[in-house]
Amino acid sequence: MSVSKQNVTLSLPKSLLRKAKMVAAGKDKSLSELLREALEEKIGENSGYNTARNRQLRLLQKGFDFGTMGRLKVSREELHDRG
Repeated sequence: MSVSKQNVTLSLPKSLLRKAKMVAAGKDKSLSELLREALEEKIGENSGYNTARNRQLRLLQKGFDFGTMGRLKVSREELHDRG
């Protein structure tokens, strides 16, 4: 299956571009391939973060059952007693 591609134009500092080309050459890859992999990695990180965040927000909205039926058997003062 062929993946549709589109060319893009980037403006990068010359020093960054030079370093990126050196990294790509060191890995025996083209600059395009190196940049594509870096973008895919960043997008994957963001996607994983959002998935985990949404899962945790659902847990917080649902709440937790500590078996107290919403009532504490000790008073606030007893919980915070420093004596």
